[in-house]
Amino acid sequence: MTEITDVRSGRSLGAYDLRRATEAAARAAYAWIGRGDKSQGDCAAITAIETELAALGCNAQILIGEGPREETSQLYHGQRFGDPGRLPQWDIAVDPVEGTSFLAKGMTNAMACLAMAPTGSLFDPGPAFYMEKFAGPPAVKGRIDPQAPVEDKLTTLAGALNKPVEDLTIYVLEKPRHRELVERIHAKGARVALYPAGDVAGALMAAIPGSGIDALMGTGGCPEGMLSACAIRVMGGEFMARIDPQLATERRAVEAAGMDMEQWRRLEELVRSPEVVFCATGITTGLLFEGIERTATHERTQTLLVGGGAGERQLLTSWHRRIP
Repeated sequence: MTEITDVRSGRSLGAYDLRRATEAAARAAYAWIGRGDKSQGDCAAITAIETELAALGCNAQILIGEGPREETSQLYHGQRFGDPGRLPQWDIAVDPVEGTSFLAKGMTNAMACLAMAPTGSLFDPGPAFYMEKFAGPPAVKGRIDPQAPVEDKLTTLAGALNKPVEDLTIYVLEKPRHRELVERIHAKGARVALYPAGDVAGALMAAIPGSGIDALMGTGGCPEGMLSACAIRVMGGEFMARIDPQLATERRAVEAAGMDMEQWRRLEELVRSPEVVFCATGITTGLLFEGIERTATHERTQTLLVGGGAGERQLLTSWHRRIP
């Protein structure tokens, strides 16, 4: 796995360096757990992760972030880091708080996420906010027809995993748009793990064999989808997606951009290079890892590292001394 090169010092940067950005974001957001204010926790995490990205010194730009420049002043699409006189070598996908509602309510699965890939290797969802997704473990890679009925996908999944359909557990976001999907999964005999948010956690759990989640199905955010795709590309799992607008304004924008809403894109189309680095740090305890734990003198973090010198995946627990 190729590491990122710091243009100022010439030293290699990998997942262990990038984790400083997600750990800083998670620690900054910690103060807003359970306080009912999504925006404050998000703003704190955005500032922290932006500061750490600037300090890395790599030639990179935000491809998928907080929105277009006219809508946000931080982590906007196209924002540059590193030497402005050199072309960016890396594209960044970032979500400083994945699960802002979880954070505000003190619920599970809130995390800070970051991925970097060679410039031009990531699919750009453009004006699209939502995509329908399928994620699964390496055993199902290349075996799922994304256009097949839900029931057929479950049958194929069960065969690939050598277990009865009744033993499958499918992660689905608890949204009104998924009522029919959930009913059909139940009718086929499989279980559903419903969560109101956190589809990065769901997708990564689906890609990890034996995690207790056998697949993720349904429609969620494009940023979350691309972050998941980056990690799963390295982990060897399955991930597919198609643009699936949920708002009339979004649909019009997607149509104006000439984007195909019927096409399912395979993982290698979404992430065209295997040279990807992904980091995610838990804010609140969830499926993937434990959240921030604070004592009088230290803060403990847990971070999932994928690629960039960390191999297929590592779970790193760190203790940070609190500044008085």
